[in-house]
Amino acid sequence: MILWRSVEPLRHTIESTGMGILTEKEITDIIRSDLRDPFKTLGMHWEKKGISVRAFLPEAASVKVCEPGKVKTSYAMTRVHADGIFEVAIPARKKFFAYEFACTLHGGLTKRFRDPYSFLPVMTEQSRYLFNEGTHQRVYDDLGSHLKTVDGVDGCVFAVWAPNAKRVSLVGDFNNWDGRRHPMRLLGSSGVWELFLPGVGVGTIYKYEIKKWDRDHLVLKTDPYGYYQDPPPNHASIVFDVDEFSWDDDEWIQRRSRGNLLKEPLSIYEVHLGSWRKKGPRRDGDWLSYRELAVQLAQYVKELGYTHVELLPVQDHPYVPSWGYQVGGFYASNHRFGTPEDFQFFVNYLHQQGIGVIIDWVPGHFPKDSYGLAYFDGSHLYEYADPREGEHKDWGTLIFNWGRNEVRNFLFANALFWIEKFHIDGLRVDAVASMLYRNYSRKNGEWIPNKHGGVENEEAINFLQTMNRLVHEKFPGAVTIAEESTAWPLVSRPTYLGGLGFTFKWNMGWMHDMLSYFSKDPIFRKYHQNQITFALWYAFTENFVLVVSHDEVVHGKHSLLEKMPGDVWCKFANVRAFFGFMFGHPGKKLMFQGCEFGMHWEWDAEQSINWHILSDEDDCYHHNGLMKFVADLNKVYKNEPALWEMDYENAGFQWIDFNDSDNSIISFIRRGKEWHNILVFVCNFSPVVRRHYRVGVPFGGKYQELINSDASEYGGAGYGNSGAATADAVPLHNQPLSLDLTLPPLSVEIFKWKR
Repeated sequence: MILWRSVEPLRHTIESTGMGILTEKEITDIIRSDLRDPFKTLGMHWEKKGISVRAFLPEAASVKVCEPGKVKTSYAMTRVHADGIFEVAIPARKKFFAYEFACTLHGGLTKRFRDPYSFLPVMTEQSRYLFNEGTHQRVYDDLGSHLKTVDGVDGCVFAVWAPNAKRVSLVGDFNNWDGRRHPMRLLGSSGVWELFLPGVGVGTIYKYEIKKWDRDHLVLKTDPYGYYQDPPPNHASIVFDVDEFSWDDDEWIQRRSRGNLLKEPLSIYEVHLGSWRKKGPRRDGDWLSYRELAVQLAQYVKELGYTHVELLPVQDHPYVPSWGYQVGGFYASNHRFGTPEDFQFFVNYLHQQGIGVIIDWVPGHFPKDSYGLAYFDGSHLYEYADPREGEHKDWGTLIFNWGRNEVRNFLFANALFWIEKFHIDGLRVDAVASMLYRNYSRKNGEWIPNKHGGVENEEAINFLQTMNRLVHEKFPGAVTIAEESTAWPLVSRPTYLGGLGFTFKWNMGWMHDMLSYFSKDPIFRKYHQNQITFALWYAFTENFVLVVSHDEVVHGKHSLLEKMPGDVWCKFANVRAFFGFMFGHPGKKLMFQGCEFGMHWEWDAEQSINWHILSDEDDCYHHNGLMKFVADLNKVYKNEPALWEMDYENAGFQWIDFNDSDNSIISFIRRGKEWHNILVFVCNFSPVVRRHYRVGVPFGGKYQELINSDASEYGGAGYGNSGAATADAVPLHNQPLSLDLTLPPLSVEIFKWKR
């Protein structure tokens, strides 16, 4: 049965005028595009003497109302306005019936189509209620554009939240971007505008034309819930079906849901898709597609032994140099690398290769671009109205109003969307500190305290707790990671304990301390021994990820290799020692692209990382040696439970000696759950070979050398212990036995006790 118009009121009767069925005001409202309730004017209606049909079809020279499948039954419509307003009275019909328009266009062509104003709302009252309440976990299935079959008619339903708009129209190539053609209906008091458009399919380009109350100003807005975007400068949304992809990663998802990454190896390769590898030398293009990246990146990541990749934001963004952190399409994957289906292929392929996919997620702010969320419906809808709350001056962006139900719903549903529709394994949440503190990067007088007079943003805290709780409840095994640079407590503790609920937290303090220490000339390192030991005082207060992130190799900070002191040999030796200590230290691991083979230059997001140095440079053997070292580190890391089984327990780590600052040497033990599963790390951060250096150990017997960062195959000098050492009955460092070792310069050695 065909449904016909807005529910309230069901019956609309007007007095016929000399102009016809439509009144002068109704005609004026159509022409001026002022139809706030188009279903009250257009479509099929009851009149005193039967049925009438009204339509605005400026492309038509003549129009007939026809019953689908009935060739002989038709009713010619009368043009009542030169701009294309048609109407017809059908006194012979007393009941509503399914109909379509048969139009002869001005050019002589003909077409038949169903009237959009003959269908009831698609979004249910229950869904609207949940959205306004802020609890609709699958709101992305209702808002945005969705292919539907309504009353046997194929088409697409469009829905957008714009409660303060005077009028909202759907515009696109299908109506010559004429906002008068397809005004949308406002669904009760929900603030949601909706329209079902018959015949529309995948690939349809559209926007919302919003008329503001302020002087009837018109703006074109991209769909906040749109799945796919047109390239700049259009930024239009494109109808796409993200449910069509055929996934083949069930085994991975099941294994993920049974696992617990807190007690499993997690070594992350951080990637910026636009600059990891390109087809050619152009800075502004030549991007590989998602499908090309999937094959090449998966092979590379497997060879180096990482367990996961973490992608800088893949959500669509207008400004390439923002690296994706100024998101323009929160539900749309980046169009530069292909379609949403192509990105689904990317994730599916990596899962098949045994590689997890984490994406950066930016719920803290959004850009001011006129086509986006900013001042969306003529009001501060998504952002706080007061700039002391709603603007990041440092970044030139706006801050989400986490206190508004519908905005919170937009964001937490977005987190669920990426995990459900794209099978993402985790979200790394950007700039959490900027969300937690109302005075973040603000001077006195530039921020508003909370209701208790404090600096905490209670709305943001509540939002983060809700998001984390839902992700972990709905998707077992999926992780959330906080980029949080302050001492905020309980970031990675459950919400029921008062925590924020993240799985992990980036250890920014460790990163800064370590980079500061390693940048110093070794002669001065003995005065800064505390920088490499301090993190153990707080290592188990959170579930930390040790990071060498993109932020540390850009904007004049130098590449990781060029942060190191000394000549070329010393620089590479320092980087190997840094990574060796990193993999021994409690916490999961993250390394940004290019660090694994020692780029000389800072990262440039607009060009490919410098792959040529692996083959074309005089010191290419150093770069290849470093890359092999990283691959071997990852292999040892994954194979040795002592490095991850008790990452977040005091019992998993034990100092042997951290007091030898004069020689810049530290040593420690990593333990697994089994008592006999131990690894001994000995780190010499000076450029001096230390012969017959004794290190205390708990058990007698042989200690196999798993890793020696000074091995010649890594580009080192080749000093070491011939692959093993045997414990002597010489007590030392509160241990009953000790090893007599040769410590290579600027090195880390890893020994495994053989039972």
